[in-house]
Formats: sequence, structure tokens, C-alpha cells
Amino acid sequence: MQVRVLVRLKPGVLDPQGRAVHHALEGMGFEGVADVRVGRLLELDLADGTDEAIIRQMCEKLLANTVIERFTIEGVN
Repeated sequence: MQVRVLVRLKPGVLDPQGRAVHHALEGMGFEGVADVRVGRLLELDLADGTDEAIIRQMCEKLLANTVIERFTIEGVN
């Protein structure tokens, strides 16, 4: 089974990469972009029937820094 994990910075955490992208967009003439936040998408191919609790443990222990990031899990059957 395939699972997607979306990891994003928590609200209020500064995002220097997002700021750089925002600045570049403005420099290229794109107007109307109020803010940019950069995250990452992980796609996991897991054994069928892998419990969501196990996937959550993977995220909490390795895939996301839960002090400054939050994550969502998509595609769990």
C-alpha cells in the first residue's frame, strides 16, 4: 500500500526557505503572493495492512520534527 505523509512547519515557525521563494517570485514579477510556506512530501510503499498507528510512530520518531513541524497522513486504507 502507498501512503503519503505531508510535513509542514507549524504556524508561527519562521520559514526562511518559504521567504526566499516568496522573494524570488516577487523578483520575477509575480504579484499577489502574500506568503509562501515550504513543506515536504514523503511517499512510503508499505506492506498491505500496515496500521496507521505504526505510520504515526514513524512520523513522530523520524519523518517529522514534531517540535516545529506537523504532519498529515494520506492514503491509509
